Amino acid sequence: KLCAVSLSALMLTGAGAAQKLCAELGKFEPHEILLNPGALSLKGLDGFIRSRLKASVELLDEPAFAYERALENVRAQFPPKEIEGAGLMNLRATVMALGALIAYIDATQMAGQTDSDGKSARVACLDRIHYYVGDVYMNLDVSARRNLELTETMRTKEKKGSLLWVLDRTATPMGKRMIRGVLERPLVSPVAIQARQNAVEELCGDAILRDDIRQKLRGISDIERLMTRIVYGSANAREIRALAYAAESLPGIRESLRGMKSGELRQIRDAIDPLDDIRLLAEKALVEEPPLTVREGGMIRPGYCKDLDVLNGDMSGGKEFIASIEEKERSRTGIQRLKVGYNRVFGYYIEVSNASKDLVPKEYIRKQTLANCERYITEELKEMEGRVLGARDRIVKLEYELFEDIRKQVAACQSRVQQTADAIARLDVWSSFAEVAVRGNYTRPLVNTSGRIILKDSRHPVVEAVSGEPFVPNDVYLDGGENRVAIITGPNMAGKSTYMRQVAIITLMAQCGSFVPAASAEIGVVDSIFTRVGASDDLASGQSTFMVEMNEVAYILENATADSLLVLDEIGRGTSTFDGMSIARAVLEYVADKKKLGAKALFATHYHELTEMEEQLKGVKNYSVAVKKRGEDITFLRRIVRGGADQSYGIEVAKLAGIPDGVVRRARQILRQLESGRPEATKKKEETRQTAISFTPPGEAEAIFRLKNLDINHLTPMQAIGVLSELAELVK
Repeated sequence: KLCAVSLSALMLTGAGAAQKLCAELGKFEPHEILLNPGALSLKGLDGFIRSRLKASVELLDEPAFAYERALENVRAQFPPKEIEGAGLMNLRATVMALGALIAYIDATQMAGQTDSDGKSARVACLDRIHYYVGDVYMNLDVSARRNLELTETMRTKEKKGSLLWVLDRTATPMGKRMIRGVLERPLVSPVAIQARQNAVEELCGDAILRDDIRQKLRGISDIERLMTRIVYGSANAREIRALAYAAESLPGIRESLRGMKSGELRQIRDAIDPLDDIRLLAEKALVEEPPLTVREGGMIRPGYCKDLDVLNGDMSGGKEFIASIEEKERSRTGIQRLKVGYNRVFGYYIEVSNASKDLVPKEYIRKQTLANCERYITEELKEMEGRVLGARDRIVKLEYELFEDIRKQVAACQSRVQQTADAIARLDVWSSFAEVAVRGNYTRPLVNTSGRIILKDSRHPVVEAVSGEPFVPNDVYLDGGENRVAIITGPNMAGKSTYMRQVAIITLMAQCGSFVPAASAEIGVVDSIFTRVGASDDLASGQSTFMVEMNEVAYILENATADSLLVLDEIGRGTSTFDGMSIARAVLEYVADKKKLGAKALFATHYHELTEMEEQLKGVKNYSVAVKKRGEDITFLRRIVRGGADQSYGIEVAKLAGIPDGVVRRARQILRQLESGRPEATKKKEETRQTAISFTPPGEAEAIFRLKNLDINHLTPMQAIGVLSELAELVK
């Protein structure tokens, strides 16, 4: 169950196993999780929450989940049609969890109301249930969201440089919240995705309409959160006025959507309520610029309440009379600098300077002595003060009562406002997608269940936007048959990781309903995207870089399906050469084998020996990053081509990074020695050995000596085979 109280959002689903529960939690990343003690026995749940979610956990007592008590809370909270529509009466466990959730929110938010018998409380802002069954959304775990930089960058944790930064051109607060949710929860139904695409395509095709809609959206404030505050009774008059101002744009938006062809845009138009009654009520009852506080009056417009107008008249007349006293007393006493003032402590008073004290009449009553003046009152002033201040108190009280009634009238429109807010958010997101598609020259992808991912001249949307330079496009072809797994080799910094992320991001964008940066695209929906890109030490839990990497790989292999897309970068780099290569090969075999997993995967590696798997495993194809080499200098062409790379160009990359020339030259010398299988130190030891006496046959002694001095951690498998051949010749 997911509940965002401030947004009046409640979503329900069932999870019969810990794996499913973890997947759902990963989709929404809640800030707070409520559990019954028995849930901790679910295998892997505790570890998942601690390692992958930044959420606080609240353990509720078992009685909080008692069915009868929970059912009472649910019935008190929701109208019968909502309960029947969600089919809750057939979902015992769901009712128990939902009832406990309602009770917890009521207790912590103090938002509920109890009836005369003190029975179940009601959380004021929740009145709708959204129950979804099955895999409605793509599974995106925490690692995938982080590695693909959906909403923030990995390094700076800023929005700029993320996919959200590229796609977010929304104009309303509701749209900004929704577009984040759309990116974090892509759909898996081609029909639902195509409905979004139809709306985006229609908005793309009419620039005047799109600009008109976006201009009108800019005038709409956060009516979703405003309504929640109104329902909870914490909104002031200025916030109700803001809701009314937002409502002024709604009729124009409805008119702009007249005649739309896409079903999604027609549904949005029908869901937008003009909220004329709220707008008219606010205009009639509230002043243009209400004060921030609701306890000091000044909110209600003249003419709205006759009793209030009378009180205001009395107070206004009293103030005018008090002002006239000043002129009258100056004339009567001859004190030209006499003033009538007011403060909250002493009320109204007559102030006379010390220089004029001798002129003060006997009937003046001294009230306060200051350093340079005296303050007095008169019976007349005191009587009028009572009238004015009494009227003010009555005005403040009556205004608050009137405002409470206005706020309740607006709160009664909750469902209509929430429905309108949701429609505005959807329109805002689809128009944002359309704006980005037109500016970025994106294309509408064909989304289906073919299992293929075919991209022509695809580009990375974020890299393209950040760099501002022409991006080198690349093609992609993955399917569930002969092209399931792509092994990608090539030098560091040449673009392997960018290419793999690019494929994953475009797939995700397509399943969100967005157009994609490519000349053409076909996306067979995937149920999950898993990534293993980079790693770091987790010192707090005593895990090394390699252990973190292996944990991520284990999680992927355990949770992925044949319909998943895997992005695996440099598996096995954190250990010795042979160990790492063995692990990488075993993972590749498992992923490629249809009897075990058979998922679509992009696998970047520096183990060039793995390119042999194209001929050994069905469904595996080799690709590499094209490099242009001139002498000892290289140029990255950023193109992905068929076939494996013949070397890593690590020293050349080091040179590009600014490593001193002397170090680069020495590295090349060492590389040539290692590739020959006879390190310099070995040659020196051989010279010394020739002067020693040995009873071992010369060939065997040579072999033993070379074996003892052989550094296997710096040998590739092919080099090792060459060394073994030489040793075999020595001992013949």
